[in-house]
Amino acid sequence: MSSGVFQVPTPVNEPILQYGANSAERSTLKQALSDLRNQQIDVQMRIAGRSVKGAKKVAMTCPHDHQHVLGHYYEGGKAEVAQAIDAALAARSAWASMPWEDRAAIFLKAADLSATKYRMQLNARTMLGQSKNAYQAEIDAACEWIDFLRFNVHYAQQIYSEQPISSPGVWNRLEYRPLEGFVYALTPFNFTAIAGNLPAAPALMGNTVVWKPSPTQVYSAGLLMEILEEAGLPAGVINLVLADGPEAGEVVFSHRDFAGIHFTGSTGVFQTIWKNIGQNIANYKSYPRIVGETGGKDFVVAHSSADAKALTTGLIRGAFEYQGQKCSAASRAYIPASLWPAVEAQLKADLAAIKMGGTEDFENFVNAVIDAKAFAKITSYISEAKKSPEVTVISGGNFDDSKGYFVEPTVLLTTNPTYRTMVEEIFGPVLTIYVYNDADWKETLALVDSTSAYALTGAIFAQDKYAMLEAMKVLENAAGNLYLNDKCTGAVVGQQPFGGARASGTNDKAGSYLNLLRWVSPRTVKEVFVSPTDFRYPFLEK
Repeated sequence: MSSGVFQVPTPVNEPILQYGANSAERSTLKQALSDLRNQQIDVQMRIAGRSVKGAKKVAMTCPHDHQHVLGHYYEGGKAEVAQAIDAALAARSAWASMPWEDRAAIFLKAADLSATKYRMQLNARTMLGQSKNAYQAEIDAACEWIDFLRFNVHYAQQIYSEQPISSPGVWNRLEYRPLEGFVYALTPFNFTAIAGNLPAAPALMGNTVVWKPSPTQVYSAGLLMEILEEAGLPAGVINLVLADGPEAGEVVFSHRDFAGIHFTGSTGVFQTIWKNIGQNIANYKSYPRIVGETGGKDFVVAHSSADAKALTTGLIRGAFEYQGQKCSAASRAYIPASLWPAVEAQLKADLAAIKMGGTEDFENFVNAVIDAKAFAKITSYISEAKKSPEVTVISGGNFDDSKGYFVEPTVLLTTNPTYRTMVEEIFGPVLTIYVYNDADWKETLALVDSTSAYALTGAIFAQDKYAMLEAMKVLENAAGNLYLNDKCTGAVVGQQPFGGARASGTNDKAGSYLNLLRWVSPRTVKEVFVSPTDFRYPFLEK
């Protein structure tokens, strides 16, 4: 509950360091990378404030140098997941009863620690463990994580201050209670910020959490947990477990006190989770909150009035930053025939200038995909496309996993607008383009809307305002985040609340008050100052 006294300063987005040549931040980050390269870090589970060492020792390696071991984590099983649930339930009462301002102070301190003391190590761990270049790590592991922490506190205050009106002699109020039970946070590899926010957002609202990060993100997840605990997070509020996903799910989704899941990952996994929850629905104490973001097949559609250079830049940045491993990455594009020659020439020229390699070399724009499984999936699409009579490889198409999991930025041109790579999520550096006749603008918009099951992000490029408005209307339900004359990636907390619908998730908008509302169960309280003492109303009088 809110005391109504504490006023949170309106947050501003954390400034992005640029790491330019000869800058102080570049030198500091390079030193952090070197230090981490020359040591091995072990990550253990954190349950009830204690380190718990699982029986299975797993190496953490660099995706761009998969023979280099960064350290190890120790995977547990069902027993440790059950312990984490017990710890979360034991911590719930005290945490929920803590004044919200004191909970908020912990997360604000974590933000300041992340912005200062731990900034370079957060970025360096993300660069080494998840193969992000310096800029991609900065906007994620530092800035977005910090923004989530600060803006969530701001939005929490807004929620707590939203109160009903009261008539004379009556005081009405809303209590924003945490959910009854524990929340399960199941987090992805591709954003350190998302991995931190998924457990932190419910915890801010008074919930206690069991957090299972992706195995390929444990290296930076361990540091996030250290930061939260240094900021004063009490034991048992967030419990970090390292376990096999299906094994953990068996314990979590069969537990009577399971109250909600905060998820980012694949559509298939999310649909399986939803099915399991449905099958167990009669066993739960309350109906669980299901909040999930599940990826996309994100589009770029250009009108003949679009600026060719802006469009090309939007395609390259949108499709190939972080190797296309963003849920929002541009994956399919629709370009008018009149613009295609200029766009094709610019694409080839720009992609020829892009360097690919390890993250420690700051000249590399493209790094490695996350692991062998991802490499195999992505390259299978490319190999199949090379054999198809409906596809031409415009740029890239090569790959090599001898040292790291490297896949060249690949542009495919297809004559079939429903070819496989126009429809299915690949989650890698593959962009497929369909060139349409300028006169088929309306038909193309309908095609964009109907081709994919997803509806996460999209971009429209047009200088003709009428064409822009027409596209926005037709594509009204095709994207939860829509970008006009800009790339379809890069949502900023507090500026573009993130999430999509259809097969892309529940659209609960991380980075806004809407997401936080999912983690509370309001109680209406009506207090009458002078209670009636006679059941009779005036209309009964003669």
